[in-house]
Amino acid sequence: MAFVLAGGRGSRLHELTSSRVKPAVYFGGKSRIIDFALSNALNSGIRKIALATQYKAHSLIRHCQRGWNFFRAERNEFLDILPASQRYNEQTWYRGTVDAVAQNIDIIDSYDVDYIVILAGDHIYKMDYEVMIRQHVETGAEVTVGCLTVDRHEASAFGCMAVDEGDRITSFLEKPADPPGLPGDPDHTLVSMGIYVFSWKYLRERLLADIEDEGSSHDFGNDMIPDIVRTGHAQAHRFGDSCVRAPGAPAYWRDVGTVDAFWRANIDLTTFDPELDLWDTDWPIWTYSELTPPAKFIHDEKDRRGSAVSSMIAGGCIVSGTEIRESLLFTQCHTNSYSSLERVVALPRVYVSRHARLTDVVVNRGVHIPEGLVVGEDPEEDAKWFRVTPGGVTLITQDMLDRRAASL
Repeated sequence: MAFVLAGGRGSRLHELTSSRVKPAVYFGGKSRIIDFALSNALNSGIRKIALATQYKAHSLIRHCQRGWNFFRAERNEFLDILPASQRYNEQTWYRGTVDAVAQNIDIIDSYDVDYIVILAGDHIYKMDYEVMIRQHVETGAEVTVGCLTVDRHEASAFGCMAVDEGDRITSFLEKPADPPGLPGDPDHTLVSMGIYVFSWKYLRERLLADIEDEGSSHDFGNDMIPDIVRTGHAQAHRFGDSCVRAPGAPAYWRDVGTVDAFWRANIDLTTFDPELDLWDTDWPIWTYSELTPPAKFIHDEKDRRGSAVSSMIAGGCIVSGTEIRESLLFTQCHTNSYSSLERVVALPRVYVSRHARLTDVVVNRGVHIPEGLVVGEDPEEDAKWFRVTPGGVTLITQDMLDRRAASL
């Protein structure tokens, strides 16, 4: 079975997670971040899935109920949603990633599974978990850890591991100042993806021990994995061995945990040959699809031409006399005449009034851009009203616009 951890707030996304948990944030024109972990599980042949939620989970739960309701219990398949429910006492929610699993031991017992895959629900990637599970069984490891290979100077932001020639993990360090290099490749480091495979019998014993450990922070990366490395057999699984991609394409994995990273990953999809292939019908990204009409482009006059170049426009959008370039519009967006959008990520149901000019912008769901608004040309002016990131991207929400309107 797959156990997906989807309770993290994602505070570095600022207002994008003010009303929704990070895994419920929109991505790619019609999906949510959570759809990637769930689709990977489904496409890998895993049809027993549990989803642990905590922070502002309504949007996530509603999405899963609408878009992931096709499992059939009579075929012994399901997606169970497990909100934090104070199962120990009235004060204790999920205290960490380990505790989120531990509080549901009785429920997992009822699933009658041999192996469990622990997944983070907030990353963008395509991976065949079956390859990793097979490696876990064949090596006889007590835990197998999904790993990325990154430049050593970038590894300090991750849980890092040293491995021997057979990829057995010899040490696990959480965000070290001096990350270890790889055997024969000192310029690169293996870092954890937050993906773990265990036999359920073994993990169950470790969870019960963690519950009684008052000194534990109840976290896989901080506590359980380093302890298994010291006392048992922990095996590294390299993402490149199970990444789903076109022949010759690079292994694609993104943590869209900042506004800059979120904007960049979405804008990258509009390029000629994006590294993330959303058009692959052999490994589809399943999601909830609204019933919408096709996108429509109207008007063909000078300075009033409905057009989109190097862009992705979702269903239900109306591009009315607007020039759009290198942008991604989610469902039901409506733009009006004499406006222009360049490198814009507009979440669902954004309305852009006439004569607006937006450049390098993320627009939150349901925002009404007023007539004549110009954003992305004067960073100092933008910062008075909106959130301008270190990378020069401007995040616009309706509350920001309302405060601006009240001040003018």
